[in-house]
Amino acid sequence: MNSDSKVVLITGAARRIGAVTARLFHAAGYGVIIHYNNSAAAADKICEELNHQRADSCLLVQCDLNDMTGLDKIADLVSSVGRLDVLINNASSFYPTPLENCDQQQWDDLINSNLKGPFFLSQKMAPLLIKNQGAIVNISDMHARQALRNHPIYTIAKAGNIAMTKSMALDLGPDVRVNSVAPGAILWPEHEEDDTDKQDSVLSKVPMGRLGTESDIADTAFFLAVNATYMTGQTIAVDGGSSNSL
Repeated sequence: MNSDSKVVLITGAARRIGAVTARLFHAAGYGVIIHYNNSAAAADKICEELNHQRADSCLLVQCDLNDMTGLDKIADLVSSVGRLDVLINNASSFYPTPLENCDQQQWDDLINSNLKGPFFLSQKMAPLLIKNQGAIVNISDMHARQALRNHPIYTIAKAGNIAMTKSMALDLGPDVRVNSVAPGAILWPEHEEDDTDKQDSVLSKVPMGRLGTESDIADTAFFLAVNATYMTGQTIAVDGGSSNSL
């Protein structure tokens, strides 16, 4: 990878919102480091696509963000590139954990993927981001502010994600800007893709009357990372107005 070009690291970028974000930054001339965990085939496909468009412009790194040795693996790769301008903490676990049934394994998984992993990865990437006056964008959730029934651990983790955004903005400023995006109904969770009753219920509460798109989130993340040069510590809701109707 040519370290003369700006470089973005995106976690969970093999599929869905992460993949769309990777393509957007790549189209803007960035070198892209794509992190993935289990989606190897999808990661290989998008990396091949981007390198076909511009040689040596995309790298892959596989690891479990719940494992601190995985974060070291990412740090080693980024250090070998020698440059980082933007970190997008996108990777996330999401599933229901009804209070009466949830357990410590679920707690560890949801807290680690949505809060612990992004925190310690940001810590490790901070020196290179400071060097390049870079930016961090965390992907939070509208339910960090309006709790989601039967998802207490996820809600707590994403609320912590917003608090992390504010704290890191103070600690890394003025060298690194830290902001977050709080999506609403963008993509149906894979375990709810066939639940039409649930989907109708969700959409009835969205003033825009429709799902958002992956590009809505990617565009906002790009704005915060590249264009919003006097914004830090902020969370932008991209939810079709849902948070205004609750």
